Amino acid sequence: MGGLAFTLDVILLLFLCFSLPVPTLHLTPKRLPSPPGKPFRIALFADLHFGEDAWTDWGPRQDLNSLRVMSSVLDRELPDFVVYLGDVVTANNVIVANASSYWDMALSPSRSRGIPFSSVFGNHDDAAFQWPLEWFSSPGIPPIRCPASDTSDSLVEEGCSFKGTGRLQLMKAETVRNQLSYSSGGPRELWPSISNYILELCKSDHPQSSIAYLYFLDSGGGSYPEILSKAQVEWFRSKSREINPDLSVPELIFWHIPSKAYEKVAPVPGSRVSKPCVGSINIEKVAPQEAEEGFMDLLGNRSSVKAIFVGHNHGLDWCCPYNKLWLCYARHTGYGGYGDWPRGARIVEINQKPFSIKSWVRMEDGDVHSEVVLSS
Repeated sequence: MGGLAFTLDVILLLFLCFSLPVPTLHLTPKRLPSPPGKPFRIALFADLHFGEDAWTDWGPRQDLNSLRVMSSVLDRELPDFVVYLGDVVTANNVIVANASSYWDMALSPSRSRGIPFSSVFGNHDDAAFQWPLEWFSSPGIPPIRCPASDTSDSLVEEGCSFKGTGRLQLMKAETVRNQLSYSSGGPRELWPSISNYILELCKSDHPQSSIAYLYFLDSGGGSYPEILSKAQVEWFRSKSREINPDLSVPELIFWHIPSKAYEKVAPVPGSRVSKPCVGSINIEKVAPQEAEEGFMDLLGNRSSVKAIFVGHNHGLDWCCPYNKLWLCYARHTGYGGYGDWPRGARIVEINQKPFSIKSWVRMEDGDVHSEVVLSS
């Protein structure tokens, strides 16, 4: 039975991959114009976890708190671009089939301000729904809260399901509904890894002049292992050689789950973050990807790569040097997910003249800390 079940799962996956409509694939970098005469500023929103405990009063309250954090950061920093750095939703807590409704809610602070954005997937974004144990305790299963009529016969028809929403569906919903989205489904040959694409930051008055390349990668988790595969490594190797053969254009990398290289440079958990690292919170151990497939060796040998940005560990917000590049955490932005420390967001600023890449953390209360120059 185990072998038969596995075979049926594979057939179902292939059917979904080749039958679901998907967003237009940007196999060449999509141009992102930088406003003239000012630095290009990016806000990173990590680990929002919208839709968590949606059947309780606590869950929707945390979503409102997360909206407040993002709004505070956006209004103070006025960024040119926003990156949603994974775990946008806690899909294994989303009781409705269409988790994109929560995804839309997470995007709303950027969208309402007219700020373009992009996203990568985290390990929670398409995890299957998990039945809460308390649902089966006395006095029994509580009423199901989902967009359906009151009759149980219509639950499935009206969108109430417990199967979760996959990466393909989430990406399609984001890109089709939002003209401000720069996200992409990525090359079909990398599926089930989805959010693999490149943006070219260019001068708005000289579109052919590149300022930086921004690479986005799906580090797995949820419906498949937490890993950057060899196929993704080769895709990056091929594309980076094609668009930046002489390494003359700086490159920034964004994915959700830290690589094992983060373990090598991490300060001792619980200790103060000290130079050469910069940061304010160092509560836990690095929780890295399940395996290294050569990606860090590739990046470490590219002088054009200046920094990697990840989320995943809510209790870490440091940046540490690794060879000739920087490994950085974002700050836990959402009120969903574990941890009760203050929320905020990492900001990345790219200056053209003179060239530099700077970063800092902007907190919900307006405080700024952990400023660091990542390249000059």
